[in-house]
Amino acid sequence: MMRVSLCTLLVVAALGFSAQAKAADAAPPKIKVLLITGDDVSPAHNWAAVTAATREILQAAGRFEVRVCEDPGILDSAASLGRYDVVFFAMYNARTPTISDQAKANLLSYVQGGKGFVVTHLASASFREWPEFRRLCGRVWVMGTSGHGPRSQFRAKIVDREHPISQGLEDFEADDELYAKLQGDAPIHVLLEADSDWSKRTEPLAFTLTYGQGRVFHETFGHDARALDNPSVQRVIQRGVEWAATGAVK
Repeated sequence: MMRVSLCTLLVVAALGFSAQAKAADAAPPKIKVLLITGDDVSPAHNWAAVTAATREILQAAGRFEVRVCEDPGILDSAASLGRYDVVFFAMYNARTPTISDQAKANLLSYVQGGKGFVVTHLASASFREWPEFRRLCGRVWVMGTSGHGPRSQFRAKIVDREHPISQGLEDFEADDELYAKLQGDAPIHVLLEADSDWSKRTEPLAFTLTYGQGRVFHETFGHDARALDNPSVQRVIQRGVEWAATGAVK
């Protein structure tokens, strides 16, 4: 019978631990996401459920470390904001007071300096008194002008099949609100679009823009958690957040 000494076992264990440590060191650091949520005007928008679904979508990708914050006042601290690679803005401040001038300056400086910003669904309707937020989002929901028909199934069409976010994706069926007549004139790069029966126009569903040295990804999905229970929508969100944070998709 072969006898293995305790010393040999310790050496083998040490080598195994060393290999695991090297593998951990070789793994890229996770992208740090600040998910700001916590308010909405519509009782049909269950922000808590949508937030949970969004967090699960990002964590399932294995590339993100997500911190959820229900207070946009976190933007008051440039130091706190600087700990993250991308801000995912997912609230409409229907009842929450607008952010301070310092918070506005911090957010703009954060993105202009090369970080990422993601805005989703009705979040673009926030901060109506702040014109620069319109430029940061590229397009915004304006109450009384923007709108949508009944929640329904519609065809989401890929516009740019070469962009890192939409590369390899095929047209797909979405079950959501098809946002229409978003307002703004900033140059945007449309990735996905759909034909709206409500506006009688082809409307952007997801697009990108640059803001200073930073990257902005805007997608309009997410009326509820069921709307996000779609593999194609989930891939768009995962890729969009990664692109906004890093400028690439692995």
